Amino acid sequence: MTSHRPERAAAAGPETAPPQSARPGRLRRAVDAIDERMGIKALAYPVPEHANNLTWSLGGLTVGSFVTLLVTGIYVAQFYSPTPEDANQSVRDLVNDVWLGGFARGLHYWAAQAMFVLALLHLLRVFFHASFKKPREGNWIIGSTMFLLTFLAIFTGTVIKWDQEGYEALVHNLDVAKLLGGAGIWFTPELTDRVPIVLRLYTAHAVIIPGLIVLLFVWHALLVKRHQISPHPAIPKPEEEVPEPFTAHLKRVAAFGLVLLGALSILAVVLPPVLGPTPVEGIEITRPLWMFWWFFPLEEWFGVASIAYVIAGVFGLIFLVPFLDRSPKRRWRERKTATATAVVLLLALVAITVNVWVNNPKGH
Repeated sequence: MTSHRPERAAAAGPETAPPQSARPGRLRRAVDAIDERMGIKALAYPVPEHANNLTWSLGGLTVGSFVTLLVTGIYVAQFYSPTPEDANQSVRDLVNDVWLGGFARGLHYWAAQAMFVLALLHLLRVFFHASFKKPREGNWIIGSTMFLLTFLAIFTGTVIKWDQEGYEALVHNLDVAKLLGGAGIWFTPELTDRVPIVLRLYTAHAVIIPGLIVLLFVWHALLVKRHQISPHPAIPKPEEEVPEPFTAHLKRVAAFGLVLLGALSILAVVLPPVLGPTPVEGIEITRPLWMFWWFFPLEEWFGVASIAYVIAGVFGLIFLVPFLDRSPKRRWRERKTATATAVVLLLALVAITVNVWVNNPKGH
């Protein structure tokens, strides 16, 4: 019996031996090692198929614009002097004497406007698809806060270049701050006589506002993962959609982002931002960026105080959306009151903006 065992073992060996698994490559081992410590693969949670189209990727494109702003802002900050005596000239030196300085400033300028537009479109998409409804009310408030911070970032960025347009924007800032009394003292020189208000607004622009946006974005992303991407109201049976990992969604957003970056780069070269002369006190001759144009007629009709009231009214209404539209209906056609209110408000803002563009081409 013992003489037959080696033969049987030899014959059975090739059939019963466990298959040898291929050893993963170095890149795969490196990814696995990083994931073991950082949990990167947690991003591969399933998302619905409709999340991969362009309209549902607007939030990701907004983040891409913000990253572009951070990168270009860090570069520009190396050559900017945030004091009233040097601010305007330091921007000129950046554009004329620094390698890629003009391109970096132009890309920063256009990325800021892209972030504002994309954030606005993202909010509108969420509103018309009713993606803010239970249990996502908190995420709407967080997103609205980031939109307000984007608005403030553009305003402070306008001021700190310290040309005539920036100075006139600061004057309006001071007028509104006075109306707020003690609550607006941070926005005035009265807070301290040792630190120029331009430097404090630069600190807000470069540190406080971006820092708050980053913190809120992390919270926003965690809530998206917890509540999952909202269902599409036009898809009657969302369970029939083929889910994909969120990492695949990120690849699509990255592809859209590269197209956006290319378009912004072209704008930075073809239409670089204008820098006006050092400001002159006591005159109003400039026109601000287009997202501030709806202030013009209101200021002329009702005075500077109307600026504070309108900002508070518009953003207050945005924040209250989840509490005003509480019906379970999600299709925009079925939410007639909410939809009509949003359309009327948007048309009013567009009409005022077009009116300023046509009738007030240069400024006051």
